[in-house]
Amino acid sequence: MAGAALIPPPYSLLCVDSRRVRGADAFTVGSAYAALFLLGVMEGVIGCFQFSRSAGPVPVAALAFCVAIFLTCLLAGWGMGSPLGGLVPALGWFLASFVLSLPTAAGSVIVTNTTAGKWYLYGGAVSAGVGIVLTFRGRMRRPPVRPDAGSRPRSGAGA
Repeated sequence: MAGAALIPPPYSLLCVDSRRVRGADAFTVGSAYAALFLLGVMEGVIGCFQFSRSAGPVPVAALAFCVAIFLTCLLAGWGMGSPLGGLVPALGWFLASFVLSLPTAAGSVIVTNTTAGKWYLYGGAVSAGVGIVLTFRGRMRRPPVRPDAGSRPRSGAGA
């Protein structure tokens, strides 16, 4: 098997890079996740008050907020290099949107049971979920990064 090409081992989500981040790097990564969470909360709060704007019967603002949370989750996951990066803004959006959609003791609601309200809540939830799933899918397609790949030759037939 001298001339055979080496086949990389199959990739599994159980093999996710788990190197520890220390010191200033840990603070930077934690701050980035906190900023993504706050971005999701901000999108949820603004969306809850602006979802009802429409062009005729089409709930344009609700659909635009669905696209916004989708892109936020997708790009945050890709930017952080981890599906957790896409999950964090989605959690912020869910928290803000669903807390603001609950009725108060006086009976008033912010997100109403209209077509635009349904598109905003259900469409936003599906959009966030699809963004997170695509982040997982993009991570699985990339080959695993090995810091020592190519730095030393493999020895033996079983290695």
